[in-house]
Amino acid sequence: MRWGISMKGWLSRLLAVTSLAVCMAAFAVPAYAEKRVALVVGNNDYRNVPKLQKAVNDARTMGDTLKQLGFTVMVAENQNRQAFSQTLLAFDKAVDAGDTAFFFYAGHGFEIAGQNFLLPTDVPAATEGQEELVRDASILADRIIERMQNRKVRTAILVFDACRNNPFERAGTRAVAGGGGLAPMTQLPEGVFSIFSAGPRQTALDRLSNDDANPNSVFTRTFAKELTQPGVNLVQVAQRTRRAVSELAETVRHKQIPVYFDQMVDDVFLNGLANAQPEAAKPAEPLQKLAALPPVQRLQPQNDSVNAPIAMFSRHNGGWTVVFSIADPTLGISWRIGDSGDFRETGFMDTLDPRTRKRMPNPSVELPADTSAAVIQVRYVDTNGELQGPFPIRFDPEAALIRDQRKILDMTATSWLSFREYNGLLVYYTHLMSYRCAIREVRVGIDTAVPDKVLKMPPCNTRDPSVIPHDAQPYLKLAPVTKSVSVELTYRDGSVSEIKSFRR
Repeated sequence: MRWGISMKGWLSRLLAVTSLAVCMAAFAVPAYAEKRVALVVGNNDYRNVPKLQKAVNDARTMGDTLKQLGFTVMVAENQNRQAFSQTLLAFDKAVDAGDTAFFFYAGHGFEIAGQNFLLPTDVPAATEGQEELVRDASILADRIIERMQNRKVRTAILVFDACRNNPFERAGTRAVAGGGGLAPMTQLPEGVFSIFSAGPRQTALDRLSNDDANPNSVFTRTFAKELTQPGVNLVQVAQRTRRAVSELAETVRHKQIPVYFDQMVDDVFLNGLANAQPEAAKPAEPLQKLAALPPVQRLQPQNDSVNAPIAMFSRHNGGWTVVFSIADPTLGISWRIGDSGDFRETGFMDTLDPRTRKRMPNPSVELPADTSAAVIQVRYVDTNGELQGPFPIRFDPEAALIRDQRKILDMTATSWLSFREYNGLLVYYTHLMSYRCAIREVRVGIDTAVPDKVLKMPPCNTRDPSVIPHDAQPYLKLAPVTKSVSVELTYRDGSVSEIKSFRR
């Protein structure tokens, strides 16, 4: 059995020095100046933990699939610790700035204290208290992303076909402390896409039955097929894979829902663009880009200050509140939307900044609810009286709304459900409806820890996202003997929450 890796807690901030002229010049680079490079790894022959049957086949299938898509493919099988390290080093050398890098792993993996490790075939059979033995003998999964970033790849794609069984469990012994399950990967660096074969606490199927002669796991056979569909971007590939795998698993009464995490700036098409418009209707510059083409125009700070402002966006009934965070002490902040027009001062607060002994500039501004996607230019005056900036901050209303509501849901998990006795027993999920724009699906379980019932949620209304439609029913009628309700959320980015249990 293979099982999943959780990657969490790693945030990178990319700042580059460019001008508009440099960005425009990037489009003059030949269409295929950058390349596609892939490393696929399959580990079957473990010496000290249970062997696997299909990991090598899965790696070979993915290698063949990626070759069809124009990748230069490195296939590595049954890697011990030394061989795995040498393979990764060779992958590093094969990847250059601007490339699309693809990493596929099939084999055992393990999470220890929030860090996630890919297990080579010579990993020792650790027991309780020997976590460091596993760490030292394995490959830290987060380092693979870091290595891709160090090579300045444009797009990094990571695929893990894995299940959740602990390979260190033995009858009559206590297993090394660790576990399966995935943590939400909302903090991935820009340009990274990752997909896992199953969600939290789920087991990934190698086969559907004893009569299933397919040489590949349920996930890999599906994912490889979807990758080759023409005109489909990577997010659509993940969504189709998720749906197909889930449906296949349900045929044998098994729950397996792949999850993906997307921090890509552009749509990435690995097998051609979507069907083109008629020739006469084509725009001069297509909006969709193929993977490994030169980067699209991206506004960047006009200087290389590591203290460039960042912004947090929050949605309320009156519109948007934007809070600028500036590491340097400031004497004033100004802003505008777009590249033209006057800058507006944010004003001051009735608070002294202990660093400057002057009134603290107001770090927030308000935007109307119907503000469309734009670039906000921010300037500030430093303690020397010099003007810094302008610094561009991208505002995407839909992404900002989802991110803001997701944050609220994470902070208010104890409020997802509430019970009320009124002509019977009612359980209200008004709170979830109010922040439904961040949610793809809500599942609940009545007197069970396994959520198996889908709650119907009204569609997201981006103009008034927190308002519950008058015809929506925000509660369930339950039997009076009901003792508890469990809840699991699938967020819009594909990540899945922990299962929360609510008791009367």
